[in-house]
Amino acid sequence: MDTIHTKEHKYMVEQLKAARIESGYDQETVADKLGKTQSYVSKMESGQRRIDVVQLKQFAMVYGKQLDYFII
Repeated sequence: MDTIHTKEHKYMVEQLKAARIESGYDQETVADKLGKTQSYVSKMESGQRRIDVVQLKQFAMVYGKQLDYFII
């Protein structure tokens, strides 16, 4: 099963972007907080990359969200 094309993955990436916007951060700020590049954040938010639980936890910490915020 190609997890990157599931409704669950689509929901997760939509929530990633929503959480960033709610936090008032741009992609570069998030990237700096994660020690990553802006393109890393962009690819996550656009659904071009799979997101594993460790990565999701890092995003959740930056945004001050619980993991279940990102999961259907």
